[in-house]
Amino acid sequence: MSSVIRVCRKCGAQILADAPEGLCTACLFETGLDLLVNGNQDVGDPRPAARGGRAGPAKTLGNFGDYELLQEIGRGGQGVVFRARQKSLNRTVALKVIGLGHWATETHLKRFRLEAQAAASLEHPGIVPIHEVGECEGSCYFSMQFVEGGQLDEVVRREPMPIRRAVQLIAKVARIVHYAHEHGILHRDIKPGNILLDQNGEPHLTDFGLARLVETESTVTRTMEVLGTPSYMAPEQAVGSNASGCATDVYGLGAVLYQLLTGHPPFAGGTTYETIRLMLEAEPRQPRLWNPKIDRDLSTICLKCLEKDPKRRYSSALALAEDLECWLKGLPILARPVSPPARIWRWSRRNPKLVGTAVAGLLLGAAAIWLFHGELFRAPQFNPPEKSIAVLPFLDLSQAKDQEYFCDGISEEILHALAKVDGLRVTGRTSSFSFKGSGAGANEVGKKLNVQNVLEGSLRRDGTRIRVTAPT
Repeated sequence: MSSVIRVCRKCGAQILADAPEGLCTACLFETGLDLLVNGNQDVGDPRPAARGGRAGPAKTLGNFGDYELLQEIGRGGQGVVFRARQKSLNRTVALKVIGLGHWATETHLKRFRLEAQAAASLEHPGIVPIHEVGECEGSCYFSMQFVEGGQLDEVVRREPMPIRRAVQLIAKVARIVHYAHEHGILHRDIKPGNILLDQNGEPHLTDFGLARLVETESTVTRTMEVLGTPSYMAPEQAVGSNASGCATDVYGLGAVLYQLLTGHPPFAGGTTYETIRLMLEAEPRQPRLWNPKIDRDLSTICLKCLEKDPKRRYSSALALAEDLECWLKGLPILARPVSPPARIWRWSRRNPKLVGTAVAGLLLGAAAIWLFHGELFRAPQFNPPEKSIAVLPFLDLSQAKDQEYFCDGISEEILHALAKVDGLRVTGRTSSFSFKGSGAGANEVGKKLNVQNVLEGSLRRDGTRIRVTAPT
């Protein structure tokens, strides 16, 4: 995987690798207009005039065509957003400018126009409407309705959101996203910063900077390779796949829900690369471990959205909204927790070398028992077949006692492998696993199952290392 995200040399914001002059578009725009904020913040000062949409002095930062720039309210990898006054209509708007000026390439402009086209084609009370799209002084722009309130991330930073309120909010946003999907538009950058809350607390989705037509392959998207915000992007986005679909936005909705419920994003490393690596290789921590007030059903809904395989997520944003609404009404949900065998399989696929080593060692031990007639138990009181064996569930000796599913998986793998050996009678899983937790010794197990050999073992996990023991 190639990293295409760098840092603006002026303000420190994340930018794409092809950003001109090593600057984010906001800094390029400020450089082009030679803005002087409040008389003492020149273009070299990395601090914006305002953050998070908080109210500030209504001073004019500069003129931009038909607009007076009043206050910076946000910036990102593609543009800077101002609270502005449209002089001809005397109204306050949110003005987004792609500040590349004469550095702009056709690729950059095409991507920006695509954002405006996508957002302008959607008419929904939960989607911030586009007023005007244009170009001024070499920079493209579009003006939007100004939403009084604030970004979701700023709101919850001031005060954590109650669980029920968070579920209600994401259910509404999911229905907004479903509306966009029905009209052939993917958002692909759903995050708290792109959800605005009005004065009544109602959500509005904005910033379709990563949107593309569902049925149209975008050459711009391929050029940018990795698009999105690392802590909220889906795995298929992180690897630069062109297979993004509705499930990509479902992942983003789940990531925002996880953030609201736990106070943490699903994955957060010290660097962009580390965050993406965790997202690709690790499972998100159970939400209930962050917040014990989260019940099992809500945790299941959230984790279903965050499945690495898009096919395992909700089939649509509408399906997610309906399951959240079932939870709110106290009705049964459709999502189901991941079963232990499924967790084993997924863990095994991410750690093939570790699993291969463990299983190979255990198979060698089991083969030695049979080939060299080594016995863990032989009793004169009964006459079992000479070549017969039972495999008991392995014991979890880890300090956290959280590897039971892996112990069972190892036992099952050995059972399946031994069952293929000609002439060897292997007791079935149901019979062998009936002794799980019974404390019965090998002597008693052998008698009851009428086998000559009994294989038992244990597993101990310490950090990233796993020790598997099968005494002979």
